[in-house]
Amino acid sequence: MQTSRRQFLQWGLTSTLLLQAPLSLAEKLKQPPRHIAFDNLHTGEKLELTYWENGFYQTDALKQLNYILRDHRTGEQMPIDRHLIDLLNVLHKKVESKKPFQIISGYRSSQTNSMLRKTSDGVAKKSLHMVGKAIDVRLADVELTQLRQAALELNVGGVGYYPKSNFIHLDTGRPRHWQG
Repeated sequence: MQTSRRQFLQWGLTSTLLLQAPLSLAEKLKQPPRHIAFDNLHTGEKLELTYWENGFYQTDALKQLNYILRDHRTGEQMPIDRHLIDLLNVLHKKVESKKPFQIISGYRSSQTNSMLRKTSDGVAKKSLHMVGKAIDVRLADVELTQLRQAALELNVGGVGYYPKSNFIHLDTGRPRHWQG
């Protein structure tokens, strides 16, 4: 079952990526704040914040998101696609999780992506990770199959399922899915 515009609005999502028509400023101001929480498994860093409030993305919060989702191997940062954060926010609400997203991989530099292509299967040459439009995550209190199914039902962007490595890949590219 696909998610409707009404459901997105219930979850407080106003992203034009996920909705057919953009909302007016008055409609945006009526929307509740959007929160996100992360646990970076590689660095041990944790972050919980409000990234959208009073109709606008919060600049300082977005900087903190860029930092926690940086390439942990090189330290490089990239502006993370706001639609990706919105997608995670909606997914978190949809599965009714109480835990932060555990980050497996956020932004990847071209250097890191190239290294991973040589040492791992399933790493795309032109990965959306390299432009801040993809993330690999899991939730401690949600079965991976349930998380994957909920992401597929949203029908937004790519959903990769990696049960052996215990994560799903999400991106804001065209809708598609695969199993790694």
